[in-house]
Amino acid sequence: MTRLTRDFGDTMQRDAVPAVSSDVVFASSRFPNYRIGANNQIIETKDDPKVLSMKEVVARETAQLLEQHNRLSVRDLASKFEKGLAAAAKLSEEARLREAASLEKHVLLKKLRDALESLKGRVAGRNKDDVEEAIAIVEALAVQLTQREGELIQEKAEVKKLANFLKQASEDAKKLVDEERAFARAEIEDARAAVQRVEEALQEHERMSQASGKQDQEQLMREVQEARRIKMLHQPSKVMDMEHELRALRSQLAEKTRQYLRLQKELTRTKKGGENVPHLYELEGNETLGSYLQIQPCSDNAPEVSKCSIQWYRVSSDGAKKELISGATKSVYAPEPFDVGRILQVDIISESEHVTLSTAGPIDPAAGLGTYVEALVRKHDTEFNVVVTQMNGSHHPTESIHVLHVGKMRIKLCKGKTTIAKEYYSSSMQLCGVRGGGNAAAQALFWQPKQGHSFVLAFESERERNAAIMLARRFAFDCNIMLAGPDDRAPLGT
Repeated sequence: MTRLTRDFGDTMQRDAVPAVSSDVVFASSRFPNYRIGANNQIIETKDDPKVLSMKEVVARETAQLLEQHNRLSVRDLASKFEKGLAAAAKLSEEARLREAASLEKHVLLKKLRDALESLKGRVAGRNKDDVEEAIAIVEALAVQLTQREGELIQEKAEVKKLANFLKQASEDAKKLVDEERAFARAEIEDARAAVQRVEEALQEHERMSQASGKQDQEQLMREVQEARRIKMLHQPSKVMDMEHELRALRSQLAEKTRQYLRLQKELTRTKKGGENVPHLYELEGNETLGSYLQIQPCSDNAPEVSKCSIQWYRVSSDGAKKELISGATKSVYAPEPFDVGRILQVDIISESEHVTLSTAGPIDPAAGLGTYVEALVRKHDTEFNVVVTQMNGSHHPTESIHVLHVGKMRIKLCKGKTTIAKEYYSSSMQLCGVRGGGNAAAQALFWQPKQGHSFVLAFESERERNAAIMLARRFAFDCNIMLAGPDDRAPLGT
């Protein structure tokens, strides 16, 4: 065999191997890794045995998508299809790159085989055998590359088919999502319209109920009153009998009280040795809240009461404190809640006489009045039917029914829906019993909402009048206001 020299090999290599064209683009910076196995077979090495092939990846993704198709929502299904479409596009791109790399490998193998063929004719001996073995290896690589290309073409077709399937499925899913959204929006609009119709119907029903409720209430009140009237006319109850008995007892008690007071006054005069002293006047009436006291002459020599100067006083039970009752200058005076527990005294002054009269004892409270007021305190607003007899000091001609509202924060006088006066509790407000005015004084009170504006109100009973005074003073005290009559807080020396 001929031994090749170093210089001859270098010269032969330069002349026999043509230069690689600059148009060739290699897929990577290195030649694929191969190793020679038994019987000089070329074996391609795998970098990671755990990495799946492209066909297996596509098959696994397709199986997962088909498995989850029945249990995914429409939106999630559309999202999955979009992800699968993106994965298919990525796989298609990878297949295209592999096809380009395979074409480059074919070009490279062809050039390598041509170079070995040209080298084969120039060498001899063992070197020629090596060149022939190299040519066989290149041809084997070409065969494997051709097989790989066939597999790649098949995978490319499957990927394309899968991409078309996923694209169509994604479009169907989007269409289904749009239909579901349109259907949901239509249902929402229908629900809103139904709710609005129900609200309008409820409002209309409420308005009709309020209007009919007032009419029904008025009709029911009239029917109840008529039923009570018929029952009282045709079926007298035990309550009526008890009321008659109570009235008779009250009359007897009042008569006994008057006799007791007359006897007590006579006893007082006897103790003072005043039997020989003529008495010109005396006080008549029950010394209790809800009644009235009147000055009566008891001698023919007594001057006329209308021509005398009169002034009432409020004296403490021990006689240590004496208060002038402002405005109480009439022959009749009705005790009010401030007078309970105190002695009332009156001075009668004429040109020739100065007479002082006083009650036999402190004014007694009205039975049951305190319990009645405590029950009214629990209400936010209490109504009393009244008649306005005077307004701003002048006589009020009309005698129509008004309503006095005594609330926790203010007092309001109304006639129907018209508000005559409304004021919150303040230091300028005054409220007390009427100081004079005849037999009706026990049922009337004086109310001054503010300076320059006043009323005299007559109630249905003495109990209602005293309850209104006590209730208003209770609420005013809760507002840190002392509600009283004119100059009631100005004490006088004894």
